[in-house]
Amino acid sequence: MESLHNKKNTRSTKSFPFYRFEGNYREIGQQYGESCRGLIKLHREYALERLQRSIKLNSFADLENAALEYQPFVQKYAPFFDEEIQGLAEGANISLGEAYFLQLRAEIYQHLDATDECTTFAVSSEATSNGVPLIGQNADLPSFYKEVGVVIEAKTVNKPSTLMVTPAGQISYIGINDKGLGVFANFIVCGGWRVGFPRYLLSRLALTEENLNAAIKTVSQVYRASSRNLIMMERSGRSVDLETIPKRVGRIDSSNGLLEHSNHFISEELKVEERKTDEELENSEIRLLRMRELLRGNYGQLNVEKMQTILRDRKNAPHTLCRVPGDFGKDYGKDTITFASVIAEPSKGRLWIAIGPPNEYEYKCYSFL
Repeated sequence: MESLHNKKNTRSTKSFPFYRFEGNYREIGQQYGESCRGLIKLHREYALERLQRSIKLNSFADLENAALEYQPFVQKYAPFFDEEIQGLAEGANISLGEAYFLQLRAEIYQHLDATDECTTFAVSSEATSNGVPLIGQNADLPSFYKEVGVVIEAKTVNKPSTLMVTPAGQISYIGINDKGLGVFANFIVCGGWRVGFPRYLLSRLALTEENLNAAIKTVSQVYRASSRNLIMMERSGRSVDLETIPKRVGRIDSSNGLLEHSNHFISEELKVEERKTDEELENSEIRLLRMRELLRGNYGQLNVEKMQTILRDRKNAPHTLCRVPGDFGKDYGKDTITFASVIAEPSKGRLWIAIGPPNEYEYKCYSFL
């Protein structure tokens, strides 16, 4: 494991842009769109370019129409999100179809770009050095996402406020709410994807609740479009991992106050759904075992500083927790890096975020106003 002081003086202190928005959902969307218009359009261009390398589009209208097929499911289960997406489109001066496309890229790609990786963790109070439970992840996406990442605090009407890191233009990715709930996520892939409630929105949907049981119920009841792993923690430090696929949910409870997940199914209910093979499966399995080893090896000593060191770990490269450019060569689909690294203290209302790869950047603390 990297020393706490190794490279400390050479890491960049650059951080993601931070914004606070307040009002009803449509107003928050409008503020978001106006404030981040340039980054949102850059994200759109990058995502479209990547999509066009995988899928032949007959017309841009076809893409917008495909994205808008998901809107009725958002309107049914979270109409306030549809209001926010409409406000975002207005503020960013993009079409509603484009705004929806940014919420559900994976569904539009339809498995053709299934190389995104993430490693998540949850640590209860008894496993930490100071009694403060932790949850978070290394978020791995194509390298351009470090250019369009933003941190957003959204203070909404009649719902918990949220603090999230997300690609500009997405209204949901990973983070916490002001009730002490934290939600992080991994890409998992199964068969049977369909038009339904988008996978990225599941994180923020869970964060509309005030406790873990309510979040589990809400996520489990929606008509889900695709697969998504969610690792969640409430203020007390109790945590759970849900492997969600369109028609089923697998559950993993913490062991001795620790939870970890990567990008393959590990619940007994859903192991049969696994679609990863060869190097992709090996990569996920090695990262899971490495995170498990580091959490157990530091049991009782875990805290924000220790987790920063763990998330910078490069052992077993290229099958490593901290993924850097070139780990898998230059072939298309292999440009994934750790674009953001996040450690949350939900009970304290704090996020520690580093632009990725985190071995090159310092973490910055964000908290609710």
